[in-house]
Amino acid sequence: MKVSEILKVKGNILYTVTPETPLIDAVNTMAEKDIGSLVVMEFGTLVGMLSFREVLKVLHKNLGAIGDSTVRKHMDDSPITVTPDTEVNEVRRIMLQRHARYVPIMDAGTLLGVMSFYDVAKAVLDAQGFENKMLKAYIRDWPAASEE
Repeated sequence: MKVSEILKVKGNILYTVTPETPLIDAVNTMAEKDIGSLVVMEFGTLVGMLSFREVLKVLHKNLGAIGDSTVRKHMDDSPITVTPDTEVNEVRRIMLQRHARYVPIMDAGTLLGVMSFYDVAKAVLDAQGFENKMLKAYIRDWPAASEE
């Protein structure tokens, strides 16, 4: 299964901020939209990711306060990316290896979406469920042995 197949099911709603967005505005967007990450774009180019992990680090450092800094100061400025042709098992391996919960999907410099670890887990579970259903149907319809 490829990333492009998950994108078709997931949809294409995407939330972005600029590096100069006040961190508090980014956190408010994440809370209001119930999302765990924002893609950071500058002049039409992906320049980073902001996830709840970076926000929690700020809260910890500032004793529970967000402060008045911008996204640029706290974003991951070198996020890993995948393409629509990347196999889901490869995405899963990369996410586990890099401890990434969110991965931007890029195609020739164009941002197509973000894949979360939840999206990957759901796709794998759905694929396994379909495979199990097919195997059970095959076993149920097993041809009787001919007596010769």
